[in-house]
Amino acid sequence: MVLLSERLRALAPSATLAMSQKSSELKAQGIDVINLSVGEPDFNTPQHIKDAAHKAIDDNFSFYSPVPGYLSLRKAICGKLLRENGLTYQPEQIVCSNGAKQSVCNVLMALVSPGDEVIIPAPYWVSYPQMVVLAQGTPVYVSASIEQDFKITPEQLQQAITPKTKLLILCSPSNPTGSVYTYEELRAIAAVLEKHPNVYVIADEIYEHINYMGAHASLAQFPSIHDRVVIVNGVSKAYAMTGWRIGWIAAPLAIAKACNTLQGQYTSGPSSIAQKAAEAAYGDNQSCVEEMRQAFLRRRNLVLQLVSEIPGLQINNPQGAFYVFPRCSAFYGKSYNGKTIDNSNDLAMFLLEVGHVACVGGDAFGAPDCIRMSYATSDENLVEAFARIKQALALLK
Repeated sequence: MVLLSERLRALAPSATLAMSQKSSELKAQGIDVINLSVGEPDFNTPQHIKDAAHKAIDDNFSFYSPVPGYLSLRKAICGKLLRENGLTYQPEQIVCSNGAKQSVCNVLMALVSPGDEVIIPAPYWVSYPQMVVLAQGTPVYVSASIEQDFKITPEQLQQAITPKTKLLILCSPSNPTGSVYTYEELRAIAAVLEKHPNVYVIADEIYEHINYMGAHASLAQFPSIHDRVVIVNGVSKAYAMTGWRIGWIAAPLAIAKACNTLQGQYTSGPSSIAQKAAEAAYGDNQSCVEEMRQAFLRRRNLVLQLVSEIPGLQINNPQGAFYVFPRCSAFYGKSYNGKTIDNSNDLAMFLLEVGHVACVGGDAFGAPDCIRMSYATSDENLVEAFARIKQALALLK
């Protein structure tokens, strides 16, 4: 028997990837499954970005890049931050990685020591706690209910901070809830952090451009805490480039240098071709971003209507990303064919096996009364998926 490291034995598999895998297995058996479990745009990468990748191949960008990414890409990211966010960064403060997922992990590994506490608002993206555990830190959860739009209050944050607190991870727009913190809400959060100069922030803004309430607000916009905020972003969601694997941080110089050192030892720079594609994504042509945002907004409105017609599901009005996160606990204790639904994971499996719709139970997101459904698929698929969900749930007695 292979004796794995304690580090790996403490790590849980990704629930979202596991459900996607189960969905794929059923599809391989010939079952028509509609997959609402994956956080991935269903659009193709825009043509001008693909053209830039072709050109990079023709121009022989086939060698190792600098560890933090090509200077031209880092300059393009600085341009984006200034143009869209009013934030000034130098290329030395940008580190490009193999997706925003690695970017988050880099920062945690660079900052967190054994015993450090990391505050994670719940519901949370499934990988945050596991990454903290990997860094030998201690996750501290702050729960926000559907009644408060899944957003923590300044009072809750203040109560969670202890002398051991090293970091806050804040995701807005949020995965899994789609909730978006307003400028005023973030200003109140920043006011709390002002009192705690040893607490840093990872501001996960990967869904920045999928926002239905106007201009994006970032904790990095507040001068009093700017030098303790690490922005995490990338091209996956806004430009339909999930498979290209380009994420990045904009960070205080010391943190950027630390992540550069860390990344230099275990992956080096990300794909050279993907970097040139990302550089084109941050160019002058941003029409594709708005086209996709409009499509997601239309789908959001469609899904809100469809969910409202399903008795037993309670939903908020998410203002970003491409998820709904309805409360589903009304079905707990009910049964079908001798099987009882005890929790959200049971319900997700029931919907997959009986309704042939893949969702993800809220347990993995720190919200056991909810279930995550992605609407990053066609209108036709959404109409059919929620018809199946409604039909399946009606069988539970």
